[in-house]
Amino acid sequence: MTDADTGRQDSTGSGGGGRASVLLGGGLVAVLLVAVGATGGWLLAGEGDTSQADRQAAASATPTPTDRVTPSRPAAGRTTPAAPRTSATTKAAGLTVPPVIGTDFEQARETLRKQRLGWRLVFGTGSGRTVESTSPAVGTQVTRGTTVQLQVAGPAPAAEVPDVVGDECAEAADDLVDAGLYPRYRNGRSGEVSRQDPAEDGPARWNDEVSIWCGAAPGQPTTKPTP
Repeated sequence: MTDADTGRQDSTGSGGGGRASVLLGGGLVAVLLVAVGATGGWLLAGEGDTSQADRQAAASATPTPTDRVTPSRPAAGRTTPAAPRTSATTKAAGLTVPPVIGTDFEQARETLRKQRLGWRLVFGTGSGRTVESTSPAVGTQVTRGTTVQLQVAGPAPAAEVPDVVGDECAEAADDLVDAGLYPRYRNGRSGEVSRQDPAEDGPARWNDEVSIWCGAAPGQPTTKPTP
């Protein structure tokens, strides 16, 4: 009796252990399948979310045809300064009317010429050749090419008229100015001087005009006749 009971119990116990192992193994497999499925679903969901986010980012980075860049405008009540303009009449640094008062008017004229300033001689009724005053005044800041008036104490002295016949018109004018005279153009300013009045060494004083004819001589045709 004892042996038989013992055998049944072992047989029953052994069968129960086998069934328990089968159930346990099946449960583990089910758990693993659930875990794998959840992981795969999470990965798929994550991939889908990432792709959608990337598409949204790309779409937002692409400008639409209606996007326009609006230029910035200055705030109300403020003005934008204009660019500075340059000019040939800009005052040269340190250029002033030189101290020529008390000097001979010819020497004063040469001083002005060296500084690229113009001059105008005004002769008085006193005596002497010295400069009594200037306009603008000595020391005034001026620009290149400014004409400075020189007031001379005495009357205009005699001047020597140069011979400019045959010279180019521009060269003849320079020679007359150097001699203290001024050219008066009678028929243009191009070509050679064909005539002058007064002639060389004729009577003249400083600031007098000398008439010159440039190009064809008076009474001569300016063009050659057609044969």
